[in-house]
Amino acid sequence: MEKQPQEVVLVGAGIMSATLSILLKKIDPNIKISVFEKLDKIGFESSDAFNNAGTGHSAFCELNYTPMGKDGIVNIDKAVGIAKKFETSKEFWSYLVENNYVSSPEKFLRPTPHMSFVWGDEDVNFLKKRYEKLSQHPLFKDMEYSEDISKIKEWAPLIVDGRKGNEKVAATHMNLGTDVNFGELTRQIFKGLQNKKEITLETEHEVKDLTRLSNGKWAIKVKDLKSGTNKAVNADFVFIGAGGGAILLLQKTGIPESKKYGGFPVGGQWLICQNEDVIKKHHAKVYGKAKIGAPPMSVPHLDTRVIDGKQSLLFGPFATFSTKFLKQGSHTDLFKSVNFGNVGFLLNCGLHNIDLTKYLISQVLLSKEKKVESLQEYYPEAKLEDWFEQSAGQRVQVIEEENGKGTLKFGTEIVTSQDGSMSALLGASPGASTSVSAMLDLLKQCFPNLMKNNWDPLIKEMIPSHGEDLGNAELAEASRARTTEVLKIFK
Repeated sequence: MEKQPQEVVLVGAGIMSATLSILLKKIDPNIKISVFEKLDKIGFESSDAFNNAGTGHSAFCELNYTPMGKDGIVNIDKAVGIAKKFETSKEFWSYLVENNYVSSPEKFLRPTPHMSFVWGDEDVNFLKKRYEKLSQHPLFKDMEYSEDISKIKEWAPLIVDGRKGNEKVAATHMNLGTDVNFGELTRQIFKGLQNKKEITLETEHEVKDLTRLSNGKWAIKVKDLKSGTNKAVNADFVFIGAGGGAILLLQKTGIPESKKYGGFPVGGQWLICQNEDVIKKHHAKVYGKAKIGAPPMSVPHLDTRVIDGKQSLLFGPFATFSTKFLKQGSHTDLFKSVNFGNVGFLLNCGLHNIDLTKYLISQVLLSKEKKVESLQEYYPEAKLEDWFEQSAGQRVQVIEEENGKGTLKFGTEIVTSQDGSMSALLGASPGASTSVSAMLDLLKQCFPNLMKNNWDPLIKEMIPSHGEDLGNAELAEASRARTTEVLKIFK
């Protein structure tokens, strides 16, 4: 059986490290956890509100989670899986509230209906098929569908006003949707952990190298960015949760598993409106269909957002390109990640994803006027002067070597060393929304026997549905009733 870790180092103070810290402290309060964050603030890279969609990704509105095959059948498996994972996250967050790790759930979690919106015969047909399959599942039973322009206007008037009367449109609506400020959630969790003196967290500390010692432990070289001094910290388990920067650190570990991965950076940019007359007419997250070749993080959506108490409308994200792997990273990141071991499959992946390359080039060349024209497909009466541009987050699309070829991975990937002493999280959407399930999967990969034989009952105290199927109607209803009350979602 695996040995339970006693000294743990977590790289990056984002939502993943915050979640894993709680899980480990529940498993064993005596585990020593050290968290190192390169920035001078917590949760201000991938977890920051403006650096992600803020959608509580539950597959209510994200059309790329329900692909339609050539046979015309809509596959809902991924959507159902993500919906279950978000319910798991809400159960865990409820535990945090009940155990004083989080004090103000209303500051990070707000009720915001989730909608899908399409136009044209082909996409309307797709959305109807999607609705018919999803609405049969207990987690989606409250979904509404309409092709009636007046009904859609009740849900979101901005997407209807000014639209041609003969245009065929359709929408689905889920009142149970949420808007999540993952940066705020991350900061509340770490504050709770520090108040309980359960972790050591040091900001402005950059992990520079990771070396495997002869005794099986890891030596982590950490630089204090304020003083310029270096120190070595030993650990028997390391988690790299450094967002896009995880690939570079994973490569430094030298574990064989790291040689199978590379990455391609994709940035984003929002159009933002803070005109009160416009904002008050829209209260929903409205998702459309991605353009051909677009990565999942670039699915267009018109969102109500409340960030730091201020309400705005966001549209996008539009893809941008930079060789940085992090928003606060270096322009040399991409070049540092390419080596003799991965250059072959990275080039192969590029040759087989010409659509993505063309899409990125077209997006980079878009003027603000052209971006507003894209917005007008969702909000016909949008005015140029009401909107300004702001950078969104930086993501790294994972490229994995499979049989000598590079495969682009859309989603979240956990890379673990054979002995389970080192693990890294790579990828993007649905990311933060499924952080709890991701960290549970990580523990299963790294410590399968301990999870099965020792830790499962402890996890179940935090997540009542752990080990059960949230596809069960009675269980799903009970879970949602509890989390809605504890998290004050519909207070």
